[in-house]
Amino acid sequence: MKKPIIALIIAGIIILLGVGAYVWKPSLFTSEMAVNNQNGTSDTNAQVRPTEGKPAEVTPVVAQENKAETVIGTSVEGRSITAYHFGKEDTQAGKELLFIGGAHGGYEWNTVLVAYQLVDYLKTNPDAIPAGVRVTVIPVLNPDGLYKVVGTGDRFTAADVPASPEKVVSGRYNANNVDLNRNFDCDWQSTGMWQNTKVSGGSAAFSEPESKALQTYVGAHKPSAVVVWFSSAGGVFSSSCHNGVSSETSAITKIYADASGYPAFKEFNFYEITGDMVNWFAKNNIPAVSVLLSTHNDIEWSKNHAGILALFKHYSK
Repeated sequence: MKKPIIALIIAGIIILLGVGAYVWKPSLFTSEMAVNNQNGTSDTNAQVRPTEGKPAEVTPVVAQENKAETVIGTSVEGRSITAYHFGKEDTQAGKELLFIGGAHGGYEWNTVLVAYQLVDYLKTNPDAIPAGVRVTVIPVLNPDGLYKVVGTGDRFTAADVPASPEKVVSGRYNANNVDLNRNFDCDWQSTGMWQNTKVSGGSAAFSEPESKALQTYVGAHKPSAVVVWFSSAGGVFSSSCHNGVSSETSAITKIYADASGYPAFKEFNFYEITGDMVNWFAKNNIPAVSVLLSTHNDIEWSKNHAGILALFKHYSK
């Protein structure tokens, strides 16, 4: 009988010593937790940092942002809308030029390819960007519409485009069947027009995640000028929203047109449009032009390259 009692007493003493060690030296235990975390045996999304005499602090692990590109939002179906950045992020002059393609997805797939051509050109020719200027390119504002036509929401080639005109036209809209270039806050209407066809402008201005993502980006960065590619009429069109064409918008319309060889227009008036993107830029006093490629099949890179370089020169002053 004595031996079991002695054993129980010894066990009790050991337990008391263990509790005392935890109370007086919690760092012994939190250090072990930190080691386990580093070895992958505990939460891999946090780091446990022991502090003498205090509970362990849990610090989330934050992924490093890629400064060369930013996902500004996602589409209805969750595809990334990516912006590619060139030049210095913080410039003394604070000038950012924004170029946008693919608002009409797979229907205007050549606007996506000309934007990617600009991305590739700037990657191999970074010195083309003047000091004090940052360039941002969003090749695909409507990745779901592009996916409908070519089976991807980002890089593709002209060979991936199907021959069916019906399938290509279906890619004009996002996954909610909304025409994104009727979803911006200038004369917005729930039903807009595309030539003689009625199209959805969404349930409200910026009701769609794609246009909302652009609104958020523009609000945060306030670009000095914007070029948006569409097709196909062959021209450079100024923007306004009942506030007249600004002098800077007139200037960049002429600069891009003269360099590229496209004709210049004070407005797009082939038919009435509502909720237009570039006119929304004008409403917010941001100079913006629509550059309409001449066809739905050609990126007309030599023309646009010349227009882009002319804008670079203009904003280098």
